[in-house]
Amino acid sequence: MSTENISAPTFRYSAVTFDCPDPTALARFYGEALGLPVVFSTDDFVLLGQEGAAGLGFNRLSDYRRPTWPDPAQEKQAHIDLGVDDLDAAEARLLDLGAVRPEFQPDPDRWRVLLDPAGHPFCISTLV
Repeated sequence: MSTENISAPTFRYSAVTFDCPDPTALARFYGEALGLPVVFSTDDFVLLGQEGAAGLGFNRLSDYRRPTWPDPAQEKQAHIDLGVDDLDAAEARLLDLGAVRPEFQPDPDRWRVLLDPAGHPFCISTLV
């Protein structure tokens, strides 16, 4: 079988999806934080985004277990990094939206680790 005339498929980044117990609540948190509207929603899945751009998805998982970061008992699996201009102002806004600031902060002068309402760690930094 010849592969000379077969072109490679085109891939494009479309979304990152987080498992969580309540997709509507977690989408509300990130939608407010990032100024992203809901582009698709069901009882078990919500997608935030802008037309033609990658989005953030939130998927209901009935047996979801919160990460225990920094304790490795239940690993974080993945996290998102958000670029900000002012660490203190961004942290205050995210805390107002429902984020939690864990006690352990590896380098708080350069970046801050916060936990979203479902317990996923995420970082804010002026470096990105």
